[in-house]
Amino acid sequence: MKKSNVLHTVLNLIFLIIFNAVFFVLGGIDYKISAWISYGFIHFAYFMLLLTKFFIREGKSSKVFSLSLHSISSIYFLIELLTGAIFILVSPESYKAALLVQLCIAGLYGIILLINMIANERTADAEEKRQYQIAYVKDASIKLKMLLDRVNEKEARKKIERIYDAVYSSPVKSHPDLGQIEHQILQSIYELENAVSSGSKDTIIPLADSLLGAVNERNMRLRALN
Repeated sequence: MKKSNVLHTVLNLIFLIIFNAVFFVLGGIDYKISAWISYGFIHFAYFMLLLTKFFIREGKSSKVFSLSLHSISSIYFLIELLTGAIFILVSPESYKAALLVQLCIAGLYGIILLINMIANERTADAEEKRQYQIAYVKDASIKLKMLLDRVNEKEARKKIERIYDAVYSSPVKSHPDLGQIEHQILQSIYELENAVSSGSKDTIIPLADSLLGAVNERNMRLRALN
């Protein structure tokens, strides 16, 4: 185990050690049910705070997701710690108030946490989709630009320039229905690269014409879908 992991584990255990030491030293095990319920809820809140890092969706905004979820769990832990401490100190004969109050607090925390997790999932999905959309135009443009640097034949170069201009000026926004044709366009660029490498003008010209038609079709379909 790495030293940093050991230190984090020790840090996480400090609260549990101190809290349990105070709890058992002051009262032993002679507590009413309401106090034991509060003891359990405090531990639950603390463990949820530690587990929050596993609920964070990886992505461009993961730091924002982390801050929002940790803030929610931290606030819940502090509220529960205060509420639980009050019930432990008062130790009412009936356990119902302690159970219902802390159960409601935990339920409210769960709802807020899940709402934020759902919102984070949607944001992360939208970011991934946006990155994919940008990647299509960016990757295709870069590959075509590199092809232009390798083509000297006038007619072939002119056709590739037209494809490059069409792709470069294409809308970045995409649509799920266009996934197949965009994949075909990228595959066609790969085939065009092979044709340029072999120096076959007879192959380059029809491939370039077909590719330009596919790019224009993609853009037309996108306008129709929007």
